[in-house]
Amino acid sequence: MGGKKDKNNSVKKIALKKIVANMTMSNNDMVALFPDIVQCMHIPSLEIKKMCFLFLVNYSRMKPDVALKALPILLNDMEDPNPLIRAQSLRTISYIHVREFVEATMKPCTKLLKDSDPYVRKTACMTVAKLYDHDKVLVEKSDLIDRLNNMLRDENPTVVAMALAALMDIWERSDTIKLTIDYASASKIVQIMPECSEWGQTYILESLMNYVPHDCAEALLLAERISPRLSHSNSAVVLTATRGMLYLMNYIDDEKQISLLCRKLSPPLVTLLAKGPEIQYLALRNALLILQRRPEILRNDIRVFFCKYNDPIYVKVTKLELVFMLATETNIREVLTELREYATEIDVHFVRKSVRAIGKLAIKIEVAAQECIDALLELVATKVSYIVQEATVVIRNIFRKYPNRYESIISTLCENLDSLDEPEAKAAMIWIIGQYADRIENSDVLLDDFLYSFAEEPVEVQLALLTATVKLFIQRPTKGQELVPKVLKWATEETDNPDLRDRGYMYWRLLSTDPQTAKLVVMGEKPAITAESEKLDPATLEEMCLHVGTLATVYLKPVQQVFKSARVRRLQDSPALQKHLLPTQIARNAHASARSSSNEQVPSKGALTEAVNAADEYFASLAPQQLGAMNLDDGFGGSPTSGGPGEHQFVVNQNNPEQIYQPQVGGSNGDLLLL
Repeated sequence: MGGKKDKNNSVKKIALKKIVANMTMSNNDMVALFPDIVQCMHIPSLEIKKMCFLFLVNYSRMKPDVALKALPILLNDMEDPNPLIRAQSLRTISYIHVREFVEATMKPCTKLLKDSDPYVRKTACMTVAKLYDHDKVLVEKSDLIDRLNNMLRDENPTVVAMALAALMDIWERSDTIKLTIDYASASKIVQIMPECSEWGQTYILESLMNYVPHDCAEALLLAERISPRLSHSNSAVVLTATRGMLYLMNYIDDEKQISLLCRKLSPPLVTLLAKGPEIQYLALRNALLILQRRPEILRNDIRVFFCKYNDPIYVKVTKLELVFMLATETNIREVLTELREYATEIDVHFVRKSVRAIGKLAIKIEVAAQECIDALLELVATKVSYIVQEATVVIRNIFRKYPNRYESIISTLCENLDSLDEPEAKAAMIWIIGQYADRIENSDVLLDDFLYSFAEEPVEVQLALLTATVKLFIQRPTKGQELVPKVLKWATEETDNPDLRDRGYMYWRLLSTDPQTAKLVVMGEKPAITAESEKLDPATLEEMCLHVGTLATVYLKPVQQVFKSARVRRLQDSPALQKHLLPTQIARNAHASARSSSNEQVPSKGALTEAVNAADEYFASLAPQQLGAMNLDDGFGGSPTSGGPGEHQFVVNQNNPEQIYQPQVGGSNGDLLLL
């Protein structure tokens, strides 16, 4: 490249730029030029060296034998008078995962940790972390980690921040190294924060998560000193400071002070909503998490979460979740007005979410249930298919939450049966018809209409039809006596789905043995419906609050499900830790209280063990041929049923009752089920 006339190396620079461009875009394989690039590394030009270093990092693994020729040049550059060249060469050599490069870096790195230039010292700190990533054993045998620890006393704040970042990185990857920060060290690094760059501040705030307060006053003082970072322009600093304050609140016992700190956290989160959609989304996902742990933080800021017309769909949906979480009796009318407007938008997915939110609000806020139902009926009146279907699903849940209160709207739903074509909506409507079969005049006709396509329906709908038909028979035997045998036959003889078949057999036996018990089982009290089903479980919530601002909070999943190699953070025990206020402890206490209140109704552990042991002894006494002879595939007439010998019992799949013969236990050939 170039020649004697190319005194300023301009030709070489142009050629190198083209090589780097092709290398970056992967247009051509530039690895063949490796020897020429190594020759260019001798040129004392920072611009050329940068491009050569970039090439070297990219292709060194493919050509380690050629890359070794560049090692002496890199080691020589670490002695260069220019600090930028020293730092660049150290950074380059630390990126190359070749054994000889890693070993050769140890000695120069030790020397450059004491370099006179802070930029070189900062680069050397990060090099230690990279070397640890390449070879843990080699670094642990050396004194590099001790030297890195000493860098925390450096006079330059940026170097201190980078040393902390390197130590944090090593701690994340190590099973043996423990990173702890005492109050004196924490105070010092917080003090130098204003002098650091924005990313340096992030590293310092991140490292404070390893400080375990042993006194509530220390935790409060440190939280107060962190709080000015909440007004920073960089969203990473704001979110990391938020995480640090949420962490320290666990060690503060003064509720008044916690309330004051919560007030300081609200404005920064709201301010982040003025940034770009990506930052907005990150702030909103973190707000969802923070609200579950500290609801008072955003209690009075519901209007800032109302959707704008130009918000991306992912921002709108997350805002909708926050609006639902912040809705109360005092602002419910304002929220419903907003949700009605959302339900008339063009985006189908967002409209569905809005309709579902209205239904969930009826469950969450009992005094507003009627207003929510009125809003749903207004939307059903639009006759828009997907709105009607979503409304049907949420109204089913409202009926479960408030039985025998809002059944007057069933007739309106029945008028819109033709709009239902989705499995969830069909299943919801079928559930309503079955549950209230005695109040719907033509419930048998409506169910019969659904049954025309029973074989083609998804399992979800088939299960709903099976249960609804049995409910119809229980509540109105004359209306259901023709439908039940037909559906039971389909469910048990003409399906391959084990869930459907097993449920069909269960209903068959219930109806053929004891209709009264069948009524208690099928029409029994339903589990309570709540609006809290989407909340994180206490253990996950506790863990996630220690990862605010990370990618894990976008998914709202435990950090190891997002990053398999990540270290799980947990609140460390100390005299200052407010254990009784932790989500896990609150849930544990509630569970213990529920168990103690139901102890009288639950058999003792000893009684259960006794029963299990008795059953084991009985089956152990049976001969293998007796067990093998058990056969339940007799069809409906031969299904085993309860009742004393000689009793007449009847099945429900025949026009005329059919007697069921009881098996004679212990027949001549030892069969247990002998007709």
